Amino acid sequence: MAISFLEIEKLRMGVRRMYSSMAPDMARARAVHLASVIRTTQFAMTCNACSAALVVWAFRESLPVGLLIWWACLTALAVLTVLGWLRQKNRQINQASVRAVNRATWHAATLAAIWAILPLFWFANASSTQQLFLATLLTGMLGAGTLMLSPLPIASLAYCGIFSTAWIGALILAYVPLHGGVVALLALYAPMVAIGSLFTWQKATALISSETRAVQQEQTLAVLLEDFEQDADEALWETDGVGYLSHHSDRLLTILGQTAEKLQSQTLIVRLRGVCRKGIEELEKALVLQRPFRGVTLTLREGRSVRHIAFTGRRTFDSQGLPVGWRGVVADVTEKVTSANRLRQLALTDSLTGLPNRFTLRNGIQKVIDQGQPFTLLTIDLDHFKAINDTLGHSSGDHLLQAVAQRLQRCTRPSDLLARVGGDEFAILVSQTAGEAIDVEVAQRIVETMQVPVEFDMRQLRVGASVGVARIEESGLDIDEVLARSDAALYEAKANGRGRHSVYASALGERTRRRSVLEQELRQALERGQLKLDWQAKVDVQSWRIVGAEALMRWDHPEMGVISSAEFIQVAEQCGLIESLGSWALETACLQAAGPRTDLKISVNVSPVQFRDANLVKTVQTALQRAQMDPSQLELEITESVFLQDAHAVIEQLHALRKLGVRIALDDFGTGYSSLAYLRRYPFDTLKIDRSFVTEMVDQADARAIVAMISQLGAKLGMRIVAEGVETMQEFEVLSALGCHEVQGYLVSRPVAFNDFQVVCREWSGKEEWIVNSTMMAHLSDF
Repeated sequence: MAISFLEIEKLRMGVRRMYSSMAPDMARARAVHLASVIRTTQFAMTCNACSAALVVWAFRESLPVGLLIWWACLTALAVLTVLGWLRQKNRQINQASVRAVNRATWHAATLAAIWAILPLFWFANASSTQQLFLATLLTGMLGAGTLMLSPLPIASLAYCGIFSTAWIGALILAYVPLHGGVVALLALYAPMVAIGSLFTWQKATALISSETRAVQQEQTLAVLLEDFEQDADEALWETDGVGYLSHHSDRLLTILGQTAEKLQSQTLIVRLRGVCRKGIEELEKALVLQRPFRGVTLTLREGRSVRHIAFTGRRTFDSQGLPVGWRGVVADVTEKVTSANRLRQLALTDSLTGLPNRFTLRNGIQKVIDQGQPFTLLTIDLDHFKAINDTLGHSSGDHLLQAVAQRLQRCTRPSDLLARVGGDEFAILVSQTAGEAIDVEVAQRIVETMQVPVEFDMRQLRVGASVGVARIEESGLDIDEVLARSDAALYEAKANGRGRHSVYASALGERTRRRSVLEQELRQALERGQLKLDWQAKVDVQSWRIVGAEALMRWDHPEMGVISSAEFIQVAEQCGLIESLGSWALETACLQAAGPRTDLKISVNVSPVQFRDANLVKTVQTALQRAQMDPSQLELEITESVFLQDAHAVIEQLHALRKLGVRIALDDFGTGYSSLAYLRRYPFDTLKIDRSFVTEMVDQADARAIVAMISQLGAKLGMRIVAEGVETMQEFEVLSALGCHEVQGYLVSRPVAFNDFQVVCREWSGKEEWIVNSTMMAHLSDF
């Protein structure tokens, strides 16, 4: 393989740097090179002395006086060199100066010059046998000496140059025709030996540099690890093959809550087993499987307090690939686990009454459905509660709700699940019902209990209750059907005069008939053009710009009037029309918004039922293509109940939608049990705070705390936080202070037709002007 000019130039610059640079790394390299030559000094000088003695022996029959003087000089040089080596053989050389390597170069040149005298003075007159001896000896010394001196490149070149020049001169002085070929061979191979020596030096220098960098990196890593263990929340742990800790720092002892003596007396697992309340089995299983593990959390008890630590580790191996122990990181995650548990508790609990919320209720219903057990669902709605709120204020209403919750708890058994499902509505899940008498007895007890006035602030608040009873004995129903039956029974009780209970039956009356009519009319609503989309603006809290809008489906029936979306969407989901309605809403929203305002992001709600359709992603893609709309402009809003189905399939569809470029928003966040788990499995773009928190956060500190935690959680995960149902400036100011990014609600704009929404966008004013106008309109509306 040819040697390029670049390689030669690189080699030249390297040699030049070694013999001129004062840098510490080059001083270290010179020391290593010089030490490698010095280590062979005694052997090299011994070989030189022995070789000189053999030369004298070869000329023994007619020994010239000059040759004896030459032998004496060479032997004296060898002896002096060995004596100098003996004096310094135990000396540690860490750095070497340029002067030191130059001195070694002169020593090598002197040795070569003494040997050069031999062929120049005695080769020509030697016999053929003596010439053969000298040729063999000098050729071997040329190669061996040049290679031995390769760590010192100039010394190696000087040695090779002097030897080859003297040898060529001797061949010329004793010239015979055959010597011309030998001269040519020397002229060819001497440079090859020199070049090989130089490249050997270059490779050795590179290896020394690599070893130096490795040592520096190891030292740096050691310092970083020491700082890490002193200042970080984590600590390193390492065990040997038996399980005893082979490394423990002060930080590790603090995290484990142990002393060094205790940890040294027992294996790590045995020691942890004595103080661990939960998680030790999972750690032991991970160690038995001998696979890397992460985030195995242990709960430790320390007196009356509890701490949580998380282990991460992997196997360690020796140079032969055999396992010799474990190494990893352990962290104190007590604060993290406590915060997560608190947030989970807040998400599953009603902030006002402390009862489970509607998502906890749905979870309980789903559990008994899956178990195939008969159960009864009682839905309770307070009569005339709105009048108390309107006349006495929300604080009185909140006090009444708390008193109602306490009374309902006294009406239930420990095995029953009592929940507040929103506003003034409660529900009780009674599992393993013993028959109709129990249902009627509980419902009647609730009605009678709620007729007793509640005393508050020198007042007696009178509020009754209506109860709907849905007894579920057959299988195959879903949660929504169970709730629908209970609601139907509740509406029947209200229609019959309130303050009573009603049991669901197949023919409940007007409500059931209305649902049937709605289903029939809904099948033709699309064809008749009765459905439309209204648009509600979203405003950026900081810039006060309209940055998007949510498309809301509306049904204006020519005979039945405006029908609530909450009513007909539920019917559509149950009768299989939601896919058609959803596709229409998606395509219509894209077509309307694609042209005028490409800078706005539009949000379209997607029902959980639509995720059962395997063609959902294709439907979204088709709508975008027909509208020629940038996918990043579209945001799909889903609710946490979507994960109550096949969660794995839902996650796959969400990732497929993300690949299209579509944004995903999690609606009504903070009210469901699945939020925290699925925030880790799928990176949502937006979290929408449920309006129930927005309406309560001004007066309720715990609701405000939930909003703050959601905002902080979204900021940590890189998600935008949108609050819906904002109706007052006080709510807006609280949301702004808590770090919310966007708001929507009547405070900004009511849902309007698309043409009117475009007018809202064009006439949108600055924040200060908008506040003034809103204040004036509020005063005018009072008159």
